[in-house]
Amino acid sequence: MTAFQRCINPKCRSTFGITEVLHRCPTCGSLLDVDYEWDKVSVPKSLKYFEQLWSERSNPVRFSGVWRFHELLPFAPIDQCVTIGEGQTILQKNDAVASYVGKDAGSLFLQYEGLNPSGSFKDNGMAAGTTHGRLVGAKQAACASTGNTSASLALYCGVSKLMKSVVFVGSGKIAYGKLSQALDYGARTVQIRGDFDDAMQRVQEVSKKKGIYLLNSLNPFRLEGQKTIMFRVLEALRWEVPDWIVVPGGNLGNSSSFGKAFIELHMLGLIDKVPRLAVVNAAGADSLCRLYNDEGLRWNGGDIDTAKIDAFYAQMDQENRRADTIASAIEINRPVNLTKCLRALDFCNGVVRKVTDQEIIDAKAQVGANGFGCEPASAASVAGLKKLVEEGVIGKDERAVCILTGYQLKDPNATVAYHGNDRDFFESYLGKHGITEAQYANRPVVVDNDIEKILDVLN
Repeated sequence: MTAFQRCINPKCRSTFGITEVLHRCPTCGSLLDVDYEWDKVSVPKSLKYFEQLWSERSNPVRFSGVWRFHELLPFAPIDQCVTIGEGQTILQKNDAVASYVGKDAGSLFLQYEGLNPSGSFKDNGMAAGTTHGRLVGAKQAACASTGNTSASLALYCGVSKLMKSVVFVGSGKIAYGKLSQALDYGARTVQIRGDFDDAMQRVQEVSKKKGIYLLNSLNPFRLEGQKTIMFRVLEALRWEVPDWIVVPGGNLGNSSSFGKAFIELHMLGLIDKVPRLAVVNAAGADSLCRLYNDEGLRWNGGDIDTAKIDAFYAQMDQENRRADTIASAIEINRPVNLTKCLRALDFCNGVVRKVTDQEIIDAKAQVGANGFGCEPASAASVAGLKKLVEEGVIGKDERAVCILTGYQLKDPNATVAYHGNDRDFFESYLGKHGITEAQYANRPVVVDNDIEKILDVLN
């Protein structure tokens, strides 16, 4: 078998068939990778091979920014791959945002995943996940979500007509822009009286009992799709590896998939250096940061000190500490891909930081004023980069790529509250997250319906 599933635990390394529907290793309970017998795969000798595939853009599969790189995730026949045109994204050099974070001109790039069909990076993974669901004949698919996953799952299931979608969300823990998508795309929406971590636990139990195909990032095929974000970054940089990749940290699927991408590319001899990885938590959902920086949790060759994780979560439960941040997409206290992220941080010599909601919302305003409207969670990458530059961890001249994970209208209330004149709305929507000011606000000017007064305002 060319493709298969493998346990990530070095002490186990059990393997399973590609058509088995598994979320964890049945032998030891660890997470799974999609792996390949690379000597049996037609791997190109150079990443430049993929440039010729732009001439095949009339083929929907090769038009896809995921399946254009099929040779690097060949778990399904290419004619069976699901696509709705995902991955038509932009990598933009942005000197204005570089100045804001304290970096030199020409050294900062923004990877904007908000151009995907559902408005977030999730479509990369959903294209691959629904492809595997198709392979195994799934009739229903489910996820727990803070918003973006539910929107993407509902869209892919709705457009492909391959399966019905069920989404679990926490009460009051989803931005309306995202909830509206899940509802509009036809998903059966179940709102749990709890937060994302509660919804994540319930959806796993329900999926197991009812035989529903689970499409959270526990699903290793989801992460196969997400690793193509890095392929597109390299493509846009003419296959030159940047010094740093900076990514928001929520459920840690992106950081995990990026690490896997670079592990494979380096092993295959397609890159000769590996970028460093920075994962940025919101301060109100900072489990990775605490575990990594305060508790010293590491990959340790796969011999992870799970007792530290268990003790941390037990203390969190004892204190009834719930995730709370304006960046709802990363409002997660129990990231399911924690161990894979530790592997990525180890391979990419990574660092972890956390940023406040004030730092996130200010960075969001700067990103918006200089090219891209993004949701709050996206701006965590820019806020984190600013902090790392101030600390001297990332050099002013080092080439860094910040991942902007989702479109601005995923959470329009955050933008309107920040820039608007309604102080009560500001307090009710942003103030509860500790945000006290809007120093980069672009406030509307209120003027009487009089031509002379309007002209005076515009002078």
